[in-house]
Amino acid sequence: MLWNLVILNLAMMLISWLIATFNRRVGIVDVTWAFCIAVNVVLSAWLIESAPVSIRIFIGVFSGAWFLRLSWHLLRRYLGETEEDRRYANMRQAMGKFQHIGFLLFFIFQAGLAWLFFLPMWLLLNANESQWSNWTGALMLIAGAIMLIAFCGEVVADQQLYRFKQDKHNHGKTMDQGLWRYSRHPNYFFEWLHWFAYPVLGLAAEQYVLWIYPALMWLFLYYVTGIPFSEQQALKNRGQNYRDYQQRTSMFIPRKPKQ
Repeated sequence: MLWNLVILNLAMMLISWLIATFNRRVGIVDVTWAFCIAVNVVLSAWLIESAPVSIRIFIGVFSGAWFLRLSWHLLRRYLGETEEDRRYANMRQAMGKFQHIGFLLFFIFQAGLAWLFFLPMWLLLNANESQWSNWTGALMLIAGAIMLIAFCGEVVADQQLYRFKQDKHNHGKTMDQGLWRYSRHPNYFFEWLHWFAYPVLGLAAEQYVLWIYPALMWLFLYYVTGIPFSEQQALKNRGQNYRDYQQRTSMFIPRKPKQ
């Protein structure tokens, strides 16, 4: 079944690549990435019968809801943009006449990343009932609390930023209210927090390898796809206004701002 999901991810990414080729809006890759994981999670929780029913329901509902909400949020942002995301506009310019094959390879690579970040759920769903310890119920409660806090935090952060950007009077200003008063990237922080739920739950089935995922997500957000580009674009668009925000506000972990 795992390879069937890989093929399904590739098919969805290729369809998205065709759409991006015609409308020159590569940002759809982010939407498809989250949706691929959501589909993988829901299908696997439904069809794989190895794990206890409670684990299947937990992952199908909690993880499925997380990635479905993320794909909806990214779709709303994608549809609301009038120009191509600056990240992908820069990529398009850099690739020049090779942009079509370049973006094709990029979309295929994103299908692989979707598979990589689906693996924690896959490993948990394939742990048979005899592998789960007597601590499963307690650890499931802890993992559920982590997921709930992360879900609520990211929904609030995303909605606060969305409403801020919808107000034309805020053009050129920095969002520094609500959760954004305590962290410059609260959405990324709660995304990172979410990934602690899987290794916590994995303790009950001796899936210790899952502790790689919070570290992996931190590396991606902190050094690769998240914070560096967001900070660069914010400084370019808002200049001193954003520099002042940087000086008083934590970059990642929420804490009281400096006076």
